[in-house]
Amino acid sequence: MTLDLPRIDYPPPAKGLLYIYIILCDNNTFYVGLTSNVRKRFSAHANGYGSRHTKRHKPTKLVFTEGPYDLTTATNRERQLKKWSHVKKQALITGDTSGLKLLSKSKS
Repeated sequence: MTLDLPRIDYPPPAKGLLYIYIILCDNNTFYVGLTSNVRKRFSAHANGYGSRHTKRHKPTKLVFTEGPYDLTTATNRERQLKKWSHVKKQALITGDTSGLKLLSKSKS
């Protein structure tokens, strides 16, 4: 079953700043990354470059972006999101703040 998440627009490139992004892959997993140019990075993933995960599991769409942030903030946020469960990432993507708060309390 494919997750029904909206495709979002690419933010403009940010010189010297970074965006956090989440990509939905063909096996319904999420890939979390950071870049200054989300459109260019998504294209690299779609063409099999950039990460082992997206090379094995083709990206289907960009579902979330956040930022732009400075390097320290972006790396800390990326690290945080990579640790989150699939359900918690989905709550973030869909804007389910009450679900996100519940999942945060349960340490999911």
